[in-house]
Amino acid sequence: MSEGYSTGDIVAASCRGHPVEGIYITNRDGMAVIKLGSGYNIGVDPDSCTLVRAAPPAAPAGEFSVTQDDSLPDLAIISTGGTIASKIDYRTGAVTSRFTADDILRAIPGLSTIGRYRSEVLATILSENMTPATWQALARSVHDAVGDGAAGVIVTHGTDTMAYSASALAYMLKTPVPVVFVGSQRSADRPSSDNIMNAMCAASAATSDLGEVAVVMHATTSDDHCAVHRGTRVRKMHTSRRDAFVSHDMAPIGTVDYPSLEVRLSDDAVRRGHADLALHDRLEERCGLLYFYPGMPEAVVRAHEGCRGLVIAGTGLGHISTACIGAVRDLIDAGTAVVMTSQCLHGRVCDRVYDTGRDLLAAGVVEGEDMLPEAALTKLMWVLGNESDPERVREMMVTDLAGEIRRRSDHGL
Repeated sequence: MSEGYSTGDIVAASCRGHPVEGIYITNRDGMAVIKLGSGYNIGVDPDSCTLVRAAPPAAPAGEFSVTQDDSLPDLAIISTGGTIASKIDYRTGAVTSRFTADDILRAIPGLSTIGRYRSEVLATILSENMTPATWQALARSVHDAVGDGAAGVIVTHGTDTMAYSASALAYMLKTPVPVVFVGSQRSADRPSSDNIMNAMCAASAATSDLGEVAVVMHATTSDDHCAVHRGTRVRKMHTSRRDAFVSHDMAPIGTVDYPSLEVRLSDDAVRRGHADLALHDRLEERCGLLYFYPGMPEAVVRAHEGCRGLVIAGTGLGHISTACIGAVRDLIDAGTAVVMTSQCLHGRVCDRVYDTGRDLLAAGVVEGEDMLPEAALTKLMWVLGNESDPERVREMMVTDLAGEIRRRSDHGL
């Protein structure tokens, strides 16, 4: 029986006939919850549990002294909120954000062995509340930190829209040092939280030879390594798994092993010092992203009248219905730049194969190559913020600016 066990006890148990061993957490809904070595929690029959060894005595309560090693690389942590910058409030059960570098080092003491830190709380918002104005403020903060000598920048961010923010910064910043976005799929109060491993790997990536904007997150369901994803080619693919982030149509540009924290960069990764620091933070906010669906009324397209830019995620090679093409043509004639991407996760847009595609090209639609729709949206915002000539806008949208376009797609056009 698991009754009488204390949180932290090591127990052996049986799960579907297989022996397992882990840390006893609690009893819930008639099951004993134990944390496996992989970091995941499972529920087992309480009758199958036996004590392996008791939990060590708890450390005495008190203020943890934070010491920073001046011999280590200077890293900047810019917090925007999200699950990774959180702690449990045991009075209320609520999860709240951490604020300062000391707060973060107290929560993850291992970070102090990787770098010395300065911090800035740019925002404490849920990532769905991000705006282009927040992206611009974040780009300026990163620019200032790098200009002030930071050897790398860590941006803590909610995972739901992290890919949008990373992509936006990739266009706005030329950086000679790593700018690493990191988040957590599971909050710090959960035994299966990924915040410590992700933060440690992000800090290591921030001290590496990388020289571009990237996202560092769990690569597998186990606590064995994180992947380093290019900021313009990454997408969140699962609502809750710790390995939710994948590189789109390409391999990650690097890995960080855990717990060794060894960083391996691929030949595709942009290296430290490749670019001079520069900030181009103008964005055009009057842009939209439209996901086409069968039967969509043309009025949905016309609702974007007045926008300076519109990205459409079309079907297959980049299509929408014949009924909507007239509305797209009217938008373009009125001065809206319309870029076609695909709802498909792999391959690239080619509107020259079917009649509707050719009609779209005749209307003036720009083919979005193999860009992710969200990367195309942030790019269109940036291009329109810096260029007004329609032909120049078209040229820039089909030109690779920050690794968002690959010239060749596997198994396709």
